[in-house]
Amino acid sequence: MADQRLKDLRGSGRRTFLKWSATAAAAMGLERARFLDALSGVGGSALADQAACNQTNKSIHMNFANGALSWCTLLFPAVQQATVNNAQYSFYEPGQGKMVTGTDKPWVRGSKSPFATLPANRQMTGFVAGTNNGHTNTPKLEIATGVGMVAALAAIQQATPTLLPVIAINPTVYGNAPGAPAIATVGNSAGLVGLFDSVASKTLLNTPSNAALHEAYYKAFLGLNAAAGRPSIAKGYETGKVAANLLGKNLASQLTPTAADDAAFGITSGTSTALKEHGHMLITALKAFKLGLTSMVNMSPFLDDPHGAFGGGNQMPMDMAAALGQQYDAFMAQAAATPDPGCSSKSLADNIILTMSGDLPKDPYDRNGWNDGTMNNANFLYVFGNGYLKTGWFGSYDSDKVSTFDPATGANVAVSQTVTTGSMGPTAAAAAAYAVAKGDLRRVQDFYRGPAFPALVNAVVT
Repeated sequence: MADQRLKDLRGSGRRTFLKWSATAAAAMGLERARFLDALSGVGGSALADQAACNQTNKSIHMNFANGALSWCTLLFPAVQQATVNNAQYSFYEPGQGKMVTGTDKPWVRGSKSPFATLPANRQMTGFVAGTNNGHTNTPKLEIATGVGMVAALAAIQQATPTLLPVIAINPTVYGNAPGAPAIATVGNSAGLVGLFDSVASKTLLNTPSNAALHEAYYKAFLGLNAAAGRPSIAKGYETGKVAANLLGKNLASQLTPTAADDAAFGITSGTSTALKEHGHMLITALKAFKLGLTSMVNMSPFLDDPHGAFGGGNQMPMDMAAALGQQYDAFMAQAAATPDPGCSSKSLADNIILTMSGDLPKDPYDRNGWNDGTMNNANFLYVFGNGYLKTGWFGSYDSDKVSTFDPATGANVAVSQTVTTGSMGPTAAAAAAYAVAKGDLRRVQDFYRGPAFPALVNAVVT
């Protein structure tokens, strides 16, 4: 009979119990299926289902380098940038931005911004953090000195076995972190598809019966192998199960964007190459997540340094914002309609984190040539934290002053000689890691050495 005390566990207490019970089961050599069956008996089916879900979230990191992060400021603008009617500000609808109701911190959207239908606790989080790197395709993005944020996220995701843990489109921002897996890099979205165009699937295993037999043999081998249940090698065997299941499938055809995908993402014959690539990267990433092939897709869209975007007025920036907004909305809609292969009770939309960074966001208040300079050398990091992070702007970037944030209280802190946006970059990166780790602060602390950041995160995800 289920113990009501366990059924009623919520938030951090629930997560702590699941971690403890899983560790205890591994120490006793209890098979995963038997552990989940026992957990269902004492804590109910909902608790067992949560334990069966992947321990980490999937993620997409978007490296908007060479000035391309400025496109994100059209979707997720600074408050004053979008709400004050000044024709010199770098926004396509001067003064028409609307404040979003219910976010933890102020957040504003234009008419072309995505995620309008998402609840307040699923809106974006913007951090005034990091340093303007000047023009580079590979800006520094660290969670601690010498430790790359993206590499740390990938190391955290190693708790969830996948065939290729990280796939990336060059140029990529990754860095180093203890336990980070090797990345598989390609040159474009078509290359992502090609990574899974298996020779085996076209030859020996092309016959469905052969593919099924191969998978059955492998799983039978695991069942007969006494070592298969040992925690020290279980991860490798689990990855082997994934590979055996997928090897005989024609994955290239399943990953290729379809005409229906293009229609949903607004991709036509007249779409620019850069926008088409951006959409196809997102489409292929979603399909790879659906098949359980990877935990992270690392992409570098645009790299286009759009100094002249406002040269002809508001139309071109508005069209760009509309196209990007449609693609992100289509991505989220498709993710919401796709069951997560690592968590039967959830959709992919419930378990994906988005991070967006770049070398510089350009000046939000000077559209003339869209200047690269930012006050106090400030930079931004955007995160879709999927409920794990507080939403809205932490820090502010106004026309006359810059503030970063106090990670303990969330209050804005004026930038000074001792407090800089650069110094808060690792803390913002740690918040992103917290979201990927599904609130496992201990795992974040394997990499992060800065101050505690309780004001940035949600201990209980609703």
